[in-house]
Amino acid sequence: MQLHIDRDRLLADIERLAAFSDDTPPGITRLVFSGADQEARGWLKLQCREAGLAVREDAVGNMFARWVGARPELGAIGTGSHIDAVPHSGKFDGTVGVLGGLEAIRALQQGGFQPLRSIELLLFTAEEPTRFGLGCLGSRMLIGGLGAAADEQLKDPEGVTLAQLRAAAGFHGSLDEVKLPDGYYAGFVELHIEQGPLLEKEGLAIGIVTGIAAPAALRIIVEGEGGHAGGVMMHDRKDAFCAAAEIVLAVEGRALATGSVDTCGTVGKCHVYPGAVNSIPSRVEMEVDIRDIDEQRRNQVLREIEEACARVATKRKVTVKVTGINADAPATSAARIVEAMVAAAAENGLSYRKMVSRAYHDSLFMARIAPVGMVFIPCRGGVSHRPDEYSAPHEIENGVKVLACTLAALSLE
Repeated sequence: MQLHIDRDRLLADIERLAAFSDDTPPGITRLVFSGADQEARGWLKLQCREAGLAVREDAVGNMFARWVGARPELGAIGTGSHIDAVPHSGKFDGTVGVLGGLEAIRALQQGGFQPLRSIELLLFTAEEPTRFGLGCLGSRMLIGGLGAAADEQLKDPEGVTLAQLRAAAGFHGSLDEVKLPDGYYAGFVELHIEQGPLLEKEGLAIGIVTGIAAPAALRIIVEGEGGHAGGVMMHDRKDAFCAAAEIVLAVEGRALATGSVDTCGTVGKCHVYPGAVNSIPSRVEMEVDIRDIDEQRRNQVLREIEEACARVATKRKVTVKVTGINADAPATSAARIVEAMVAAAAENGLSYRKMVSRAYHDSLFMARIAPVGMVFIPCRGGVSHRPDEYSAPHEIENGVKVLACTLAALSLE
C-alpha cells in the first residue's frame, strides 16, 4: 500500500503537544490531570475531531477516537499510547504513539482506504507512575485490574485521591464502568520509541516487539541500631545501611547470575535514617525492581533476593522485612500481528529486527484482553525520560508507515 505520511504536519503536532508543559524547554513535565495535561487533551480532541473521528472519554480519562469501519459491530483495531510525561523528560516517549497513530489514520483516510473493522486511537491515562506510584493506570482499568476502590486507595504525594483529581479534571462516573467489554478490540498495536540503543547501534529502522517484560517490585525495610558515629565501636554495630548495601549488591548479583540479558535488577529508591553524617544508620527503606521476559526466571530471582535478605539479617544482627508491592506478568505479542508488522516493514523496504521490550507499556495490559503488537523506532543513544530524548523525523515517519500498513491489514481481517 502506497501511503503519504505528512511528516511536516506530524512534526508540527509533536512540537505543539510539547508546548503543553510545566517545565522550561526543552524539558517536558506533564503530570496526569495537571493543567498542562488538560490543555494537551483538549488540543488532541480537537485534532481527532477535525480528522472525522468520533471521540469519547471514560471515567478515568482514557480517550477513544474512532474511525468507524464498514462493519462497526466487529471488534475494532486499536492503536495509541500516552501523553503524560515524567518530570523533566522529553517530547517523544508515548507522544509518538499517540500522534503517530493519528497520522497513520489520516494517511489511510487520504489514501482512500476503507476499513472493515473500525480503527480506534486510544490515549491512555497515566502510563507513568509519577503521580500515583502505579504505572499504566488507564490500561489496568480497561482490563478490569482495578475498580472503584482505586478512587480512595490511590493518592498523589500530597495525599490527594484519584477521586478528587479526576473529578477536578472533569471525569465522572464509576470506575467499575471503565472495564472494556469482551471482544472490544480484535487487535492492538502500539508505536513507541525503543528507549534502548539496539536499533541505532545495528543501523535498523524498525523493531518488531515479540514480548514485553514485566516488573515485580519489592519494598525492603532494614532495622538496625543507631548511635553516635564515634561512640559505638565498629565490632558492636548493627548498621542498617551496611546491611542494606549487601542487599543492593545481592540484587545486582542475582540478576547477573541468570546469564540472561533480559533479567534486570534495580534498587531505585533508598532512604537512610536518621540521615546525619555523624549518626549510625538505624533504618533503611528501599524499593527494588526485578523484571524479565520470563516470569518463572524473574520469580526465582525474587526468591533468591529474599533468601539473601535473611542471610544478611543473621550475619549483621539486623531485622529485614520484605514486602511484595506488585508483580505483573510479561506479555507475548500475537503471532498474526507480528506477521503483519513484518509484512508492513518489508512492503516499505525497511530493515527490522525482532526484539523484546524491557520497558513495559500499556500494551502489556492490553494483551490480557486482545492480541497485541508493538512497533519500535530508534532513539538517539537509547536515551529516554530526559530532555535530550530524540528520534529523527525520518525514523518517526518510518514507524508511522509500518503502523498504518499494519492497522490497515488487521482491519480487513
